[in-house]
Amino acid sequence: MEFVSTRGGGEPVSFTEAFARGLAPDGGLYVPRGLPALPQTILVEDALPYAALAWDFLSLFDGDHDSEHLEEIVDRSYGSFSDTMNAPLQQLDDNLFVLELFHGPSLSFKDFGLQLVGSLFEEQVERTGIPINVLGATSGDTGSAAIHGLAGKKGARVFILYPEGRISDLQERQMTCTGADNIFPIPIQGTFDDAQAIVKELLGDLAFKEKLRLSAVNSINVVRVLAQCVYYIHAFTQLPPDNRDDVNFVVPTGNFGNIFAGWMVHQMGLPVDRFVVATNQNDILHRLFTTGEYKPGEVHPSHAPSMDIQIASNFERFLYYHNDEDAKATLAQMETFRKDGSIRIANFDASNFTATRSTDADILKNIRKVKERYNYIVDPHTACGFQDLDPAATHIVLATAHPAKFPAIIEKAIGETPTDPSLESLKGKKQVRHPVEASAAAVRKFLEENAI
Repeated sequence: MEFVSTRGGGEPVSFTEAFARGLAPDGGLYVPRGLPALPQTILVEDALPYAALAWDFLSLFDGDHDSEHLEEIVDRSYGSFSDTMNAPLQQLDDNLFVLELFHGPSLSFKDFGLQLVGSLFEEQVERTGIPINVLGATSGDTGSAAIHGLAGKKGARVFILYPEGRISDLQERQMTCTGADNIFPIPIQGTFDDAQAIVKELLGDLAFKEKLRLSAVNSINVVRVLAQCVYYIHAFTQLPPDNRDDVNFVVPTGNFGNIFAGWMVHQMGLPVDRFVVATNQNDILHRLFTTGEYKPGEVHPSHAPSMDIQIASNFERFLYYHNDEDAKATLAQMETFRKDGSIRIANFDASNFTATRSTDADILKNIRKVKERYNYIVDPHTACGFQDLDPAATHIVLATAHPAKFPAIIEKAIGETPTDPSLESLKGKKQVRHPVEASAAAVRKFLEENAI
């Protein structure tokens, strides 16, 4: 399988090249050159073991590793999850299900992409003998998941930017209490969008990227998105047969990567009726799918901090496919967005999407509602997925994080404080942080001083 840039620059690259580069040389995002159809052996009546399903799916795209080697990488990535299903589907009532994506080492859905990314980076260093420096930005969970995948790994250093004071205390502790000397958590003053813009600027400087051997860990890396496709198939094959018609996935999302993964596998043949984009009060995606205009606004801190985003990176990939894989049209739209700060999409068809918006008050209300009706506790991001659901349709709500990562909000909503042993163990540990001014120049200097 070859991968091409959404903006049309450069030559097609292989799976491992797209993975290693992260961002394409022209500033675009890598996408598969044509989406293959899902083989019928994947859409089975009984759910396959997660690692087996991941191997089947990734084999459609990875032509660089032989079958046995890819199997080793996948097994290494998904062998440490706390549930034997990795992503178990819980039924709350006749038509309502929750896909639990928080059984990985950092207790968030990001583990499904970043455990694989960590294993692939480790394999890359072993294969090439060349050390790497991994750069990323996080609104909360990406950083801890990336760090769990690479902490202590030889030949790799990890630099994660995050908005100081805008993530939960436990999310920060997951990044700053590892004790690993190859991990560099970097708090900046500003928003996640500011951190992400710095990362994109530095990765877009090809000479600097080459000099420091930088690789991307955010969902700008196409392999991370491909890894997230797997759990949509896994969820569907766990559904009772009577619930497999008119399936709706409800996806709490801010950066669009999580829901784009589901939409992409739908284009490959997963029989899904609709995707519900569940946003918080930072509702750029809700506005997009209700008006057809993509226009960022001001970021307002919320009870769902990992979704406090106004510039959704993976939207460019969706644009590329909306444009029938016309890279020139996509490039023109991204240039318009860069100059004008907004774009309106002509002939916009959102037939596979609807969107909801949850205020902080809605989040608290939904946490209480789910607890009272189903005796089930959801984290604040997952709570956005319970906004305005049609009870007559089958819905799978993606539970994106363990509620114990947000104890203060859960306690405020229902008077209970969920815990998890891995999080409790962090509370007495020393935090190591590396504050840097929120500018590309300052981060560049820090990287030059600390890269491997």
